[in-house]
Amino acid sequence: MSSFPMPRRSPVLLVCAVMLLALLAAWLTPVQAAPAAPAPAAPAMAPVTTARIKEVASVQGVRPNQLVGYGLVVGLDGTGDQTTQTPFTTQSLSAMLQQLGVTVPAGTAMQLKNVAAVLVTATLPPFAQPGQLLDVTVSSLGNAKSLRGGTLVATPLRGADNQIYALAQGNLMVGGAGASAGGSKVQVNHLLAGRIPGGATVERGVLSPLGQGDSLQLDLASSDYATAREVARAINARFGAGTAQALDGRVVKVRLPATPDERVSFMAEVENLPLEMATPAAKVVVNARTGSVVMNQAVTLGPCAVAHGNLSVTISSTPQVSQPSPLSTGGQTVVTEKTDIKMQQDGGALIQLPAGTKLTDVVKALNSLGATPADLLTILQAIKAAGALHAELEVI
Repeated sequence: MSSFPMPRRSPVLLVCAVMLLALLAAWLTPVQAAPAAPAPAAPAMAPVTTARIKEVASVQGVRPNQLVGYGLVVGLDGTGDQTTQTPFTTQSLSAMLQQLGVTVPAGTAMQLKNVAAVLVTATLPPFAQPGQLLDVTVSSLGNAKSLRGGTLVATPLRGADNQIYALAQGNLMVGGAGASAGGSKVQVNHLLAGRIPGGATVERGVLSPLGQGDSLQLDLASSDYATAREVARAINARFGAGTAQALDGRVVKVRLPATPDERVSFMAEVENLPLEMATPAAKVVVNARTGSVVMNQAVTLGPCAVAHGNLSVTISSTPQVSQPSPLSTGGQTVVTEKTDIKMQQDGGALIQLPAGTKLTDVVKALNSLGATPADLLTILQAIKAAGALHAELEVI
């Protein structure tokens, strides 16, 4: 059987067919986009603290005034001053009786047990008017044992100008109790100070600067130029330009309306205007007595290395008795002290503290030291001296 010859394929046609298939595959394949670069993170904004003007400033001259007076508490149950040791109690009682028409013969030695000399203090609030009542505090001056159950005799209360502004009198409220017998004593709370709610009557008021002049001054609680600027800006935005003017970092001058009623309404609105407080200056407050450490959010820490160790010294004394030999003559028994001194120093490893730009970072870095609050006081002072603590260190 004869076979037919197969047609021969040209190499050029094969190459063209392969290239056509490759171009067709590339056209059908979906194009993948290049990954986009991540968007830059937005800068972290500092938290904005808001407050009202009444919380950061006060009106100059509108303030409380302290009053003080000297008086006598009578009616005590044998717990008053011992007059032989507190002669001023007897002198005060004699002067009071003389004002009441009772004359005590000269040279009379009064033995009193139910009277005590006291110091009376009170606070006169702003805008106080005659007839209003004040709370007073009564404290013992002599050697009385207790003021419980006593009554304060009419006592004038004077201000810093030595003028009488209130008159105090009434029964004391003492929050303690006590008893003693046969040399034993039991006491609960304090017995030598008490209060009289509404025990003083105002006799004279203090002039207020709110009704004097055409302007007043707002005094900031702390000196800060940013706060003074914000207070003036908030008042001017509400009442018009020129109403308030910041004189320095603590004083803001405010122009007042004409009538008293308008001034009260004006100050009521001024006190409640909101402010955006600036970040305060970085400060670390250390209480050396209690070991407390408080820092605000602006405190930052630079990179540093800290090594802290403890040094302890122990001194122990043991008495020893040295006796003479038996049947010896002239010997004496002598007691001597044997003293042992031990010194121990615990070495601390060198710890590297990274830079902290937030309060949480600073707290974590300080906690990594493992120091007690008492040791932390010394560490903070050393870090501040090294220039790594970016804050003001205040010790109270």
